Amino acid sequence: MTLPVPSPRRTVSRFTVLGALVALTGCGGGETKVMSLAELSDRSLTFALADVDDAETPDAQGAHRVTVSYSVADGPCSRFADDVTATLNGQPMTLVPGGASDVGGRSEACENSRVYFNFDPAAWGREPVEDIVVQLQDATSTVRLVVQNAKAKRKFTFQGEGTPDKLRVGQSYDFLWEPSTEVPGPVEALLLREGGRAPGELPVTQDGNKVTVSIPAATPQANHTLTLGADLTGAVTECTGVASCTGAIFHSQDFVLSVVP
Repeated sequence: MTLPVPSPRRTVSRFTVLGALVALTGCGGGETKVMSLAELSDRSLTFALADVDDAETPDAQGAHRVTVSYSVADGPCSRFADDVTATLNGQPMTLVPGGASDVGGRSEACENSRVYFNFDPAAWGREPVEDIVVQLQDATSTVRLVVQNAKAKRKFTFQGEGTPDKLRVGQSYDFLWEPSTEVPGPVEALLLREGGRAPGELPVTQDGNKVTVSIPAATPQANHTLTLGADLTGAVTECTGVASCTGAIFHSQDFVLSVVP
């Protein structure tokens, strides 16, 4: 799985969501064992929904992706059997079989077995909110994961007077996280000046899904990129065929703007 490549301004904690999905461990001794889903039933599943609206690279690989990953256990490295299939709401997912890996020069490392689905953010924005249903099957077993109301296009919507492309120093601005039924958090706000290398973290207050961002009086009057981002715990309503299921949703969004007096 290829994750979105972070730009220099990215310190928002998207990798707290995504980092657990590609596990490498030295416990496998460099050996791979093809395992059925039934043989993997004592493992845990971690899922993540990455929804990253990046102004610099809007179509970055992995920016809009649902990933479901098996944990890595002691013993030989596991690899999906050839007959394993996976779907998300009935649509086929991409399988990464896993097994022994030499990533980073670690010849005895295990890469975990996982599946992923790249979603179309525009399509999800038009479609109604609904559960995400992930199902893996082979000749031995069926694994089923349901995350309540997870299929939705998240966004931060600018509120109040003015527009989000022109913000004034010393002023505060409100944004709403949508869907409005969700409460993410905490929300972080980063502001990077055009041509700059290090983003500044802005003061943020939050009331449910409403976020207020303040533009400090000392902010340079120039073009900037404002990045808002937050995690949200996914609500699992069904988890069968494995020991446990946990995961999270991450959304970040860029606003290209001018800071003016």
